[in-house]
Amino acid sequence: MFEKILIANRGEIALRVQRACRELGIKTVAVHSEADKEAKYVKLADESVCIGPAPSNQSYLNIPAVISAAEVTDAQAIHPGYGFLSENADFAERVEQSGFVFIGPRAETIRLMGDKVSAKDAMKKAGVPCVPGSEGALPDDSAEIIKTAKKVGYPVIIKAAGGGGGRGMRVVHTEAALINAVAMTKAEAQAAFGNPMVYMEKFLENPRHIEIQIMADQHGNAVFLGDRDCSMQRRHQKIIEEAPAPLLNPKLRNKIGERCADACRKIKYRGAGTFEFLYENEEFYFIEMNTRLQVEHTVTEMITGLDLVQEQIFVAAGEKLKFRQKDIELRGHAIECRINAEDPYNFIPSPGRIGTFHMPGGPGVRIDTHVYSGYTVPPFYDSMIGKLITYGATRNQAIARMRIALSEMLVDGIKTNIPLHEDLMADAAFHLGGTSIHYLEQKLGIQHK
Repeated sequence: MFEKILIANRGEIALRVQRACRELGIKTVAVHSEADKEAKYVKLADESVCIGPAPSNQSYLNIPAVISAAEVTDAQAIHPGYGFLSENADFAERVEQSGFVFIGPRAETIRLMGDKVSAKDAMKKAGVPCVPGSEGALPDDSAEIIKTAKKVGYPVIIKAAGGGGGRGMRVVHTEAALINAVAMTKAEAQAAFGNPMVYMEKFLENPRHIEIQIMADQHGNAVFLGDRDCSMQRRHQKIIEEAPAPLLNPKLRNKIGERCADACRKIKYRGAGTFEFLYENEEFYFIEMNTRLQVEHTVTEMITGLDLVQEQIFVAAGEKLKFRQKDIELRGHAIECRINAEDPYNFIPSPGRIGTFHMPGGPGVRIDTHVYSGYTVPPFYDSMIGKLITYGATRNQAIARMRIALSEMLVDGIKTNIPLHEDLMADAAFHLGGTSIHYLEQKLGIQHK
């Protein structure tokens, strides 16, 4: 087992990884920008290294600085958290070449699954159902593009092969708009991701966003740890996640989970990973795989009783999974609300100094956050300041506990999206379960014109 791990991230996930390490008796190194020098996880780490100024491209995305920090502190492994460098294959490769262990998949696996075209091809070969669309990247030939769209059927969505985070996507409803949309998406993809390749998929009208969590070791063992529903989102950014997904046939859940685990064995996957699907009319359609820990890993932990961060560490250390599929039992229901420093309805970020910060409590309540009273939310990074998670024996109990927890939570001095979460916990459609990925935007459009 490792003696010291460097955490190449910030915010609540840096503290989450740190806690997992401390529980295992592993020393931690926190890297931080100048803007984060007063952060809680920096103060609690065994060692800390400033790796650059506030902008992330000069600090958290600075690969040589991160690796230098690991060298000067004699760390043995690097945990990338999520975001930043967590799905950067070049970073994973440099980490391993520099003599450290990357706590995540191998670089070639990240490359394979990071390119949406090659990922889809690999999943088709592994028997995982995919959204109907183009065979690989779209050609330059306009006639071929039009022919493909006719075959797939309108509406279609044009997506950047190297995209992510809700960028590099364009929905097309008519043939007249198609070629221009492809050209615009290619230009956007080149500018945002340095890769102009785009592909086409059928645009599903009212799908849900359901994902399967897996854990795999380097000895050929892979297990799926249930599913999550992440359909409550806006601009492709998740707001609320829950596990298990409501109103899902258990046989269907097991069937798709087994296919995902089998796909991991086929591509020799190592570590934690998430298969993301659109789900409509009792059918699953693969959209992408995240080769890292997810923000919403917490709800899976609540219903399985596993610590996914510690499992990542065990696998990276070369250990075999300690559990088999038959050992995984899903119990109860968990919901996560992402608490963001932003206006609750127009989503404009609200950085600044927090006055009073009061965390809720009670049975089945968990909060993962790095902030505290007097903490200043910097304007340079993602607006998420914490995650509020509730667990119940039933979904209704989890919702009731979330409603109470939100009412108890106090974040003074900045705006947060707590009022939006309170609104959603009282929403009749959310209570029924099974809302589509478009539900929140439609709701906000009606209520806040």
